[in-house]
Amino acid sequence: MLIAEIIRKKRDAQVLSSDEIAQMVRGIADDSASDAQIAAFAMAVLLNGMQRDEAAALTLAMRDSGDVFDWSDLPGPVVDKHSTGGVGDNVSLMLAPIVAACGAYVPMISGRGLGHTGGTLDKMEAIPGYIATPDNALFSKVVNDVGCAIIGQTAHLAPADKRFYGIRDVTATVESIPLITASILSKKLAAGLGSLVMDVKFGNGAFMSDVDKARDLAVSITGVARAAGLPCHALLTDMNQPLADAAGNAVEVVNAVEFLTGVRREPRLLEVVIGLCGEMLLTAGLAADRSRARQLAHTALDDGRAAERFGQMVAALGGPADFVENHQAYLPTATVQREVVAPRAGHISAVATRDVGLAVVELGGGRRVSSDAVDPAVGLTGLLPLGAKVDKGDPIAMVHAQSDEAADLAQTQILSAYEIGDKPEPGSVVRDIID
Repeated sequence: MLIAEIIRKKRDAQVLSSDEIAQMVRGIADDSASDAQIAAFAMAVLLNGMQRDEAAALTLAMRDSGDVFDWSDLPGPVVDKHSTGGVGDNVSLMLAPIVAACGAYVPMISGRGLGHTGGTLDKMEAIPGYIATPDNALFSKVVNDVGCAIIGQTAHLAPADKRFYGIRDVTATVESIPLITASILSKKLAAGLGSLVMDVKFGNGAFMSDVDKARDLAVSITGVARAAGLPCHALLTDMNQPLADAAGNAVEVVNAVEFLTGVRREPRLLEVVIGLCGEMLLTAGLAADRSRARQLAHTALDDGRAAERFGQMVAALGGPADFVENHQAYLPTATVQREVVAPRAGHISAVATRDVGLAVVELGGGRRVSSDAVDPAVGLTGLLPLGAKVDKGDPIAMVHAQSDEAADLAQTQILSAYEIGDKPEPGSVVRDIID
């Protein structure tokens, strides 16, 4: 069938066969489909949707457009986690070594930040010498030897998705739930996973601000994953404030190391980390129930095994062998560090989380477009959580900038993003689990 006929069928809200979807994906991968045709197909899907079997067929076809890892020789289960993105979300840095310390293998293929959300890969690249995009042989060796490796997507992993997403990004078709689902899952399936856990965020700092739309996405991903043969659970988590008390790259690595080593663990961050670890261990078959799974994760964190795995992973991928013990000596620091102080007394009543993320971008710690360079040293620390009590002049954040002018702008942005008033009602950061 001609590509144009496949587009016409979806334009007319008809159901596509697996063969038709596979042909469309081949066209995306081998350039036999033009950018205009791919854009038209994406718009037709955005407007008319896809049934679950169609989305599963799209997922599998994009998975098979490039390399697919095979971990069948590993002695334990292979599992990963994916987040829809947020501010101060450094969970992956703690989660991978915790789950590895519990006996699973975590080949974590992560992305870079774009817009107001941070990227796991940018955080890892703040570590001197760290090879974020190793060849397949090194990636496999580290996963085998250490149990986890956090790397970036290679050009040979789901290449159809890379081209498809680039066109969606400039044609206002990113928001399609079936296309988001297939994009995420195609890369995860190509990574050779045995199970997956999703962190689907909602709130003013999330890709989807509305909790019901976030739930729709979580249900789509878990359902399509199962249809594609991948066991998958999802957590709905709140992103109406930064998750960690740091936002940036090197500063979030510091936060992660301090979390792993027990220097400090913010309650909200701990809740999400343990919640996701628990679901990973549960789907991987390493625990009989959710309570036991979370207990295993807590133990691996508290007895130091997770911090040890993180250090081994960093060293195996080219970073310093003593990074965990001496991380402050290796990570870059900004020239200017300035407190942002509360203009009046009260409680932190609301946070415009997206604006906090954009303040990091303005400092140079994020990207407006994918080609932008990132300064790993800049960012924000000491970000107060919702409900925190402050007196006038108390610090609500610390700006890490490379100039006084950049610090001035960030200070203004943070003061605008933080509201001080009555104490808000506390809420659980994990709203629901979809399993």
